[in-house]
Amino acid sequence: MGAQPEDVTPVTFYRPDYHVKTPHMRSPEYVQMSTAAAITLGLIPGAMHRTGCTHCLNLLVTYPEGCRANCAYCGLARHREEARDYADRNFIRVDWPAVHYAEVIERVKSGADANQFERMCISMITHPDSDADTRVLLKRWVSEVPRIPVSILSNPTTMEKDDLIELRDLGADIFTVALDAVTPQIFDRTRGKGVDSPHKWDKYWRAIEWAAEVFGPEKFGAHLICGMGETEKEILEVAQRITDLGGHNHMFAFFPERGSLMEDWAAAPRDQWRRVQLARFIIDYAGGHVTHMRFDDEGRVIDFGVPEAELATLIDSGKPFQTSGCPGKSDEEVSACNRPYGDSSPSDIRSFPFALNGNDVRLVRRQMDGEDIGTL
Repeated sequence: MGAQPEDVTPVTFYRPDYHVKTPHMRSPEYVQMSTAAAITLGLIPGAMHRTGCTHCLNLLVTYPEGCRANCAYCGLARHREEARDYADRNFIRVDWPAVHYAEVIERVKSGADANQFERMCISMITHPDSDADTRVLLKRWVSEVPRIPVSILSNPTTMEKDDLIELRDLGADIFTVALDAVTPQIFDRTRGKGVDSPHKWDKYWRAIEWAAEVFGPEKFGAHLICGMGETEKEILEVAQRITDLGGHNHMFAFFPERGSLMEDWAAAPRDQWRRVQLARFIIDYAGGHVTHMRFDDEGRVIDFGVPEAELATLIDSGKPFQTSGCPGKSDEEVSACNRPYGDSSPSDIRSFPFALNGNDVRLVRRQMDGEDIGTL
């Protein structure tokens, strides 16, 4: 989303042996991957501000026809098909270079840096071949790289319960649903009929409930975006609903994606985002509950429902403000999927892709108090 961060080395996906025009790149032979993943694998040059790599290999199925959905905040939306070749579009702020899946697997199996990966994620899009090709990618990965668990970022619009069962049986470790919008009205306005897109609120929730049944507790989750017009209370009530089902919440701060229908929207306010991050962590990991929290007339958190000393300890740990996503091997409270600068630039970090130091925590406290200041 947004412009290229000024303090991250600009990268261009160029290799002499990759002179294949992106319109011809098609899954399952090809996949797209996040810039951070490509840097970590050594496929492109570059460096990330204050973090050496991503610990999750984020992959995306890709087709010349592109995604057939039209989500208002997404860089892959159908309305952009005249802008440039589909596989060259930015997505969650960064470019997603397209590469041979065989080379991805080979580099993960043989490269020293690839040992830093704790998880792989296959992200689906709305396309007739996406379901079948996701199964092909999953089956090959489990066969060749069994040491690294796989998450599926699903497309509920094209799926039924039997599809989840098949993915589980093929070896998928975690199943996630990008609900994103947290009220039926916002969902319809940004993902459904309001933007001539096929997604439906009820179908997404049905998929979440299927995931709870098929994958079980701690093995499913939902993506939620803060800052698309909902109140803090509304997004936290949805987070509680996910947790009550046995899942985890993967939070994103809204940042206007360049070229999307919402590119002129403001990014999520810093104070709102910090309160939501902290409350989400309390709900997911600290035994809190949204019904124990108090909100003002505008739905803002004014009491997190935990003792002050415990709250201070949580804030000082910095963990609530790190990127939330599927877990890694070392600490279930810290995501392997750190998505470096996926929802902000390094000069205004919203989701920290690394452990916070004392200065970071002090900044976060000031932002929670309403000071409108960035990270750098």
